[in-house]
Amino acid sequence: MTHKIRVSCSKSNLKTIRDFVNSVLGEHEIPEKEMNLIIVAIDEVCSNLIIHSHSRNSADELELKITSESEILIFEIIDKGEIFNITDYTVPTMDKVIKNKKNGGIGLILVKMIMDRIQIEKSEGLNVCRLYKSLAR
Repeated sequence: MTHKIRVSCSKSNLKTIRDFVNSVLGEHEIPEKEMNLIIVAIDEVCSNLIIHSHSRNSADELELKITSESEILIFEIIDKGEIFNITDYTVPTMDKVIKNKKNGGIGLILVKMIMDRIQIEKSEGLNVCRLYKSLAR
């Protein structure tokens, strides 16, 4: 089964995205802690796209599809913005982040820790960030 939502690239829509993900995850037997981590990961990717790729331009849109296949959830975030390939992002150590006193970057560390697999592709003018999470216990 696939669920979809399309929103404008306004930060005010991040709550709408979180509520949508929470609603879809509620259809599965997922522990609350795990649900919250997944919501954080999706929120981080969508937030980065809205802020950095689309400069909060509410004329732009992104779409989130959540597909359940057997014991795997697949999250597809689709947009036409500037692509950032999270799979090429080298996760710095926390010591390095603290030492550099850099704001930002921690969210991407969390996304890579929370999700089981990440794919980025560009097809027909669209960017697709695909995040996989296994539900197998």
